[in-house]
Amino acid sequence: MKKTLLTAVMAAAALAGAAQDSKMDEFVSSLMQKMTIEEKIGQLTLQVAGDITTGSVQSSPVTERIAAGRMGGVFNVKGAGKIRQLQDIAVKQTRLGIPLLVGMDVVHGYETIFPIPLAMSCSWDTLAIERSARIAAKEASADGINWTYSPMVDISMDARWGRVAEGSGEDPYLGSCIARAMVRGYQGDYSGKADIMACVKHFALYGAVEAGKDYNTVDMSRMRMYNRYFPPYRAAVDAGAGSFMTSFNLVDGIPATGNRWLLTDVLRKQWGFDGFVVTDYESLMEMTRHGVGDLASVSVQALKAGTDMEMCSEGFYKTLGQSLKDGRVSTDDIDRACRRVLEAKYKLGLFADPYKYCDESRHATDVYTAENRAEARELAAKTFVLLKNEGGLLPLKKQGKIALIGPLADNAANLCGTWCVAYTPERYSTLRQGLERAVGGKATVLYAQGCNLTRDAALQKAAEFGRTIPRGDDEAMKAEALRVAAGADVIVCAMGECSDMTGESSSRVDLELPDVQRELLAELLKLGKPVVLLNFSGRPTVMTWEQARVPAIMNVWFGGSEAADAICDVLFGDRVPSGKLTMTMPQAVGQIPLYYNHMSTGRPVPEGIKSYRKYQSNYLDVRNDPLYPFGYGLSYTTFKYSEPRLSADSMAVDGSVKVSVDVTNTGERDADEVVQLYIRDLVAKISRPVKELKGFSRVHIKAGETRTVEFTIVPDMLKYYDSELNYGLDAGEFTVMTGPDSRRVKGCKLTVY
Repeated sequence: MKKTLLTAVMAAAALAGAAQDSKMDEFVSSLMQKMTIEEKIGQLTLQVAGDITTGSVQSSPVTERIAAGRMGGVFNVKGAGKIRQLQDIAVKQTRLGIPLLVGMDVVHGYETIFPIPLAMSCSWDTLAIERSARIAAKEASADGINWTYSPMVDISMDARWGRVAEGSGEDPYLGSCIARAMVRGYQGDYSGKADIMACVKHFALYGAVEAGKDYNTVDMSRMRMYNRYFPPYRAAVDAGAGSFMTSFNLVDGIPATGNRWLLTDVLRKQWGFDGFVVTDYESLMEMTRHGVGDLASVSVQALKAGTDMEMCSEGFYKTLGQSLKDGRVSTDDIDRACRRVLEAKYKLGLFADPYKYCDESRHATDVYTAENRAEARELAAKTFVLLKNEGGLLPLKKQGKIALIGPLADNAANLCGTWCVAYTPERYSTLRQGLERAVGGKATVLYAQGCNLTRDAALQKAAEFGRTIPRGDDEAMKAEALRVAAGADVIVCAMGECSDMTGESSSRVDLELPDVQRELLAELLKLGKPVVLLNFSGRPTVMTWEQARVPAIMNVWFGGSEAADAICDVLFGDRVPSGKLTMTMPQAVGQIPLYYNHMSTGRPVPEGIKSYRKYQSNYLDVRNDPLYPFGYGLSYTTFKYSEPRLSADSMAVDGSVKVSVDVTNTGERDADEVVQLYIRDLVAKISRPVKELKGFSRVHIKAGETRTVEFTIVPDMLKYYDSELNYGLDAGEFTVMTGPDSRRVKGCKLTVY
């Protein structure tokens, strides 16, 4: 009965969808019959708002183009009032009244800022991540935005690349889960005023740039693309993402923006994507620098490849009309792209109500509300990863004198992280303010900045990107910090990167704690007092020196607008840390790229081997293992895992089997634990990774309680693309592993027949 009802519901939904598609097709076809070629090309043009981002809308080249019906969308303009004025121009002053797409990089929140995406992934809480996207969409839409350039789903194993801060780490399975959650959170079903269109980026492979250098070359086998890098993009398509953004890099030697195999054969034909594709900022023009043609030629190439809208290069705007006359493109090529852009506007409901997102009263009720902030604070606390806690130093007690030291201790803007286009840092708390609020007079908070971000003033200025950290004399600041710390019972160090030491155009080759910060930390440790290091970062950093010397270390990433209170929630034990790493943390930069799901070599060195082995796959100077493995994170309690149990020792290639593991909270605190499932294909047509994440479950376990966590293994979890890109699984032996991270796992054998 239930199956019959579900089938009926699905059939009804399919019919409703077909009817909607039919109405959209009829509407768009009718509109396009009225459009001139110039108006159609105009719909393929996206420009930054520029001088109309502040104040009221004035006459400008952008507004003049809108009035002429030669603009499909604008981006980075904030405020429902200003956007209403732009829609007025588009709807009332043009011949056909076609409304605008209005975009913005709403990457991890709008005014309520959530943790950076890498941090959010460390929560392993896809429902909370989906809610964060829903809140971001609610706030952005209240200010007139109807399109966000998010989620960023690029897989990366290279911490040198600054844009790892914007993604979900190194694992394709987890990345796919988060991609689906973000798309659902942003878009809903497009029916509500808080539903905006997602733009999945960067398609494709941008996270694999050579040497971790932004905008650099990417070159890999297609087998690796399909198995390791493509899954999150595909997951976003399956979740119904409305748009995709091309990447800056090459794919098979062809710029992604003009790569027909990528944009048409893979994205549309293989995966069934039915939205539209926009370029990244000026990436169309940048094709000329790759040496594949002049602006007119690359515009033709990009359009025919499957790019529908171009951002800021003006290649389509300036050259497609002439290319049409010259026979280099056809009317069908232009119509195809135009239709996709118009369909996006239809799906958003802009033709039904061009002012759907222009209700100025919503800002007061929907933006930076207490409810939104509470959600951001709760999620932030779930993202912090406790790396070390010698002697149970944490949580701290709210008593005595607490010295707060470091360049990140009293700076609100730098707690939010990269890509906060719409943030309002003047309303956010610094960590110092949060700490003083948290102790509530029960303890005394002493403060000193202690040092500059780095000794190199030019480097600091470049890294700050406008979010200034005061500079002073390092020796004088160090002396003050040592004096303050000498009078304290415990020292809390707020150190690490500033917010824009990661992000776009923020690649680094030295990932250790910056020079003067390390020197100050060393001096503070000599005082013989308990020291807690709160490590701020947007990437995995190298903490080998700190791991050997600092009693307690917690990675707090960049936790967003509510970071100060969230850090204190965990620091004092009101919340128990539960974050788990989603990128491997190396012992040395020379190990990079370092990732858990690597292939075996013909001369492997087992995990945990610390001595050098001649003629084996290892380094002379550093052991192979990471400092902290993928999935790692401590708690204020401890957990004991049983051996995993299978419901059957074998399964058919089209069958399923359940795996169960008992997890016992052996400590004294109720807490969340992220239970992880890994599988290894022992014999296959091609070499397969030593383990792959195939499931996880975030569970709450009371002190002394045992919870049984169950996963179901199905054929898709065992499938892969072989060297000929055939997708399937092999009969044979598999190892099924469960544990608290990718290193500490227990396994059992499964036979597939």
